[in-house]
Amino acid sequence: MMRITDTVKHLLIINVIMFIGTMTIGNGELFYKWFALYFPENDLFKPWQVITHMFMHGGTTHILFNMFALWMFGTAVEQQLGSKKFFFIYISAGLGAILFQLGYYYFKYYTASRGIGGLGLDPDLIHTIVNINSVEGNYIKPDIFRTGLIEVLTNNNYSGPQIDTNTFSSLFEMNMTTRASMVGASGCIMGILAAFGMMNPEAKLMLIFLPIPVKAKYFIPGLIILDIISAITGQSFFSPSNTAYMAHVGGAVTGFIIMWYWKKNQFNKNRWDR
Repeated sequence: MMRITDTVKHLLIINVIMFIGTMTIGNGELFYKWFALYFPENDLFKPWQVITHMFMHGGTTHILFNMFALWMFGTAVEQQLGSKKFFFIYISAGLGAILFQLGYYYFKYYTASRGIGGLGLDPDLIHTIVNINSVEGNYIKPDIFRTGLIEVLTNNNYSGPQIDTNTFSSLFEMNMTTRASMVGASGCIMGILAAFGMMNPEAKLMLIFLPIPVKAKYFIPGLIILDIISAITGQSFFSPSNTAYMAHVGGAVTGFIIMWYWKKNQFNKNRWDR
């Protein structure tokens, strides 16, 4: 059995502690509100969430898959790179995941905002509308948003143009984007997976659901392509439908860029295998 390395062990412990806290303190909501990463237009957004969300998970299956991948690939990468470079890739990939996912969210948000230009809503009122709590269970529902929208417009004495189907759809899209949250170490792990693939391109990997061995140099780019397709089409292949697909892409791309730079400069002080 592969011996677990020190940094991977510490990361596993932190993730498990955060998961236990999420499940046991404040009815499963308090930790989530504090430490999950919310869209910056959301009233719940706090700067520290940029880091803390990397150690949060949404359920038992989520944390089990991520921690298994962290142990399996993280241990191998830390053994080859050392703890400092491993941790640098891990955190950098998490930040890259945020950059890609929030960039994707902002694209959706501002694209939708073009559809409400004729309503004459001031910025404060828009902020209130996009923060309407339209969540029921694990879903954001248009009927709940509609009820909240009517209440907000009435309380603010709105007398502008009528909100038709198109403008309502745009407002609801902005609300859905604002209410989105992000948790998990997947972006970090995708960066580690990219590093593993660059150092071990001939290693054979396979999905639990598709036990066919594929070389890492084909397997990892394949996963990234599937994530991009899922983000664009909404079609999920091997992940839950609420997966932050662009975060996976961002983490993998960040890991690849770092490893490419280190490998390119392997004969100087930035050598990737020091």
